[in-house]
Amino acid sequence: MHSAERQTIHRWTFIWIGALVALVGFSLLGVALTSSQAWLETSSSLGLSVLGWGGLIQLLNAALLASEQPVAPVQNTGLLVAGALVWLAGWALIAAGIRRAPEPTEGPSPAAGATLYPRLARYRDFYWSTLGAYGGGMLLAEVVLILLQTVLSSGVSATDLGAAGKGAGGGLSLPPTGAFAIALLAGGMVAFISGFIGASRAQRLSLPEATIGVLYLGLPIPIVLTLMERLPGLQLALGYRLREVTYVAGLIGRPELGYWLVFTFLVLALVLGINTGFIAAGSGRVDLKLGFELFVARRHVMVFRPSLLLGTLAVLMLGIIPPLLIYFIIRSTEAAVERTRIRKLGLKDPLAAASDLNRLKLREQSPTMMMTALSVGGVGVGVMALIIVLSVMSGFEADLQQKILGTNAHAVVSKYAGDLPEYAKVMESVRKVPGVVGQTPFIINQVMIASEGNVDGVIIKGIDPDTVGEVTDLPKNILGGGSLDILYTPEKIVHRGLTDEEPEEESGVVEDDIIRRSGTSKKAQVLPGIVIGRELAASLRVVVGDRVNVVSPLGTELSPSGPIPKSRAFRVAAVFYSGMYEYDSKFVYILLKEAQDFFGVKGATGIELKVADIDDARRIASQVVKVLGGYPYRARDWGEMNKNLFSALRLEKLVMGIILSIIIIVAAGLIVATVIMLVLEKRKEISVLKALGVPDGGIVKIFLAEGLQIGVAGGFLGLISGLSWCVFIEKVGIKLDPDVYYIPAVPVRVEPVQTVLAVVIAVLVTYLASIYPALKASSVEPVEGLKAE
Repeated sequence: MHSAERQTIHRWTFIWIGALVALVGFSLLGVALTSSQAWLETSSSLGLSVLGWGGLIQLLNAALLASEQPVAPVQNTGLLVAGALVWLAGWALIAAGIRRAPEPTEGPSPAAGATLYPRLARYRDFYWSTLGAYGGGMLLAEVVLILLQTVLSSGVSATDLGAAGKGAGGGLSLPPTGAFAIALLAGGMVAFISGFIGASRAQRLSLPEATIGVLYLGLPIPIVLTLMERLPGLQLALGYRLREVTYVAGLIGRPELGYWLVFTFLVLALVLGINTGFIAAGSGRVDLKLGFELFVARRHVMVFRPSLLLGTLAVLMLGIIPPLLIYFIIRSTEAAVERTRIRKLGLKDPLAAASDLNRLKLREQSPTMMMTALSVGGVGVGVMALIIVLSVMSGFEADLQQKILGTNAHAVVSKYAGDLPEYAKVMESVRKVPGVVGQTPFIINQVMIASEGNVDGVIIKGIDPDTVGEVTDLPKNILGGGSLDILYTPEKIVHRGLTDEEPEEESGVVEDDIIRRSGTSKKAQVLPGIVIGRELAASLRVVVGDRVNVVSPLGTELSPSGPIPKSRAFRVAAVFYSGMYEYDSKFVYILLKEAQDFFGVKGATGIELKVADIDDARRIASQVVKVLGGYPYRARDWGEMNKNLFSALRLEKLVMGIILSIIIIVAAGLIVATVIMLVLEKRKEISVLKALGVPDGGIVKIFLAEGLQIGVAGGFLGLISGLSWCVFIEKVGIKLDPDVYYIPAVPVRVEPVQTVLAVVIAVLVTYLASIYPALKASSVEPVEGLKAE
């Protein structure tokens, strides 16, 4: 199968037979390894060999005189040898089926000895310096990101409290998300600069060098980080040193996903650097001027026409049907009026009428202009959908976070084992830590609560009413204008249907707590107060003033019949409503002193903290532990205590963003088609420009600028329409049933970072989509474009 274009002969019979033989050999090897149970020993070597790392590792081991780990001998040696031989024979047949075509027997052409085409004369198969720039840049970018994340998150060690308080955040220490943003930008910049330098050196994209550099030097670190989550030995060796990196990656619930997303970002930065370097230095000299190319690009596509922008914005804001109906009615009316005028003109002057008719046809939109409008609209729809959906999801996340942090603390200080009898002294030390704005002691346990109507399992919490308001919103959540101070004066609890001055007279039978005999009470017994949630009150069918019994399975009391669970009667002092069903149905509160007596606790279970910046709670909690001297104290922030919930929300938002980005990718397909049609339409103009001396990089700039104009226009219109819809949803509201969803309407929270990120994604996708058509345009030769003229 020899042709003028193909210099390789493929004998498909040999190739197919060789592939079949190689498959048989692979199957024999698999059977031998399976029967010998040697997959575990060989999996690491096979994994390294997939990317060609096996020989490199062996070479390093030989250079360092390092011995490999002993591998268990394979039992079925004959089957293993046969499989290896059959495997090699299959590849030998495949190699025999691929041959280079013989050299032509004709003599030299008349052009023999002439000067070679400059582009071909400068061509080199491989640039080792470019490979070093690409691969070394990826490796350096990953190392810089990890080191910056670790340094900026960990900060400087401070054993002195005064040293910890100097400066904002205690030395170099930053919130994990802020440190990650800085580290990611620094790593992306390193990858971008490396790609720029490598492409400038080679004066071409150098895709083979980029591929090899990313595979050999870019992949090892994310692979090691991924394996660290699965191999205990690797986790033990590296986990402590990379704890800040793994913490940030775990914020979305799946650390492995975080590692590979960051790796993808760095590869994208490298690709952008490669493309920018090729554009800037592809002609043999650095040329960063864009004035002429932008002028030509604007004249080609005319994206920023008021009619196109306003029409697309109307479609995004009002839907596709009403604007299109109005548009077609107006255009049809204009065309009818103009043709009527031309017909009347033709009765007087046919030549003038023909000229006007030709101008009317030229004013009609070409297919390329129509596809440009569709591309702008597609990008706008994608950006608008991203902004609206992510803002609504952020609203739900913010509402949930507010309710959780309103009921729970930002951080909790406790011991690894046992109670905290010295909590007063600990609070004095913690109060001096910068960033801590409130603290309160607590005792927490699980108990059963019973009323005359029902029984339920709850979490009981002993609190200090004087300080609990510094940390949580519990005092604000009391219904009916009540106050937690009533816990100090349980005799003032208003009974059902009676006032404080008229205590209830109970003539019924009561049971004496000491001798277990019946007696008669003249008035209501004064019981310690308890605060319960609205949903729990409805479940127990109690109101303020009713009696409930709390039963603890952790302690026992003696009775004539033997040990029984510890039980104590309380009176409902107040009812709270936090806005979350789980808290309103499972949490009850009593005085800290009552909890100490009931559970036999000396001191408290722990101390709840409130910090000035919730995003910096992890660092502040770590600083608190340092101030307390470390073990046996520990501190957990709200993100750690609710990790699964918020990780699920972040992962859901990420997946939703990726799914909605498909809309932008579809629009990118339209952009590719649009720019290719522009290339086909403008072949003559491209040839003229190249004949006048415009380099390949200049042609690439022109068509990249055209694709970028579409992305910028679509991103701008999507930004305006998305923010407008968010304001509409927030002001007008989409009503929800509060009894079902615990919120009256769909919440909206526009986050500037993710809003800007949606526009940036759209612009980047359109930029990447324009690279291939721009390269095709730069490959047009002047002779090819002008030979038909």
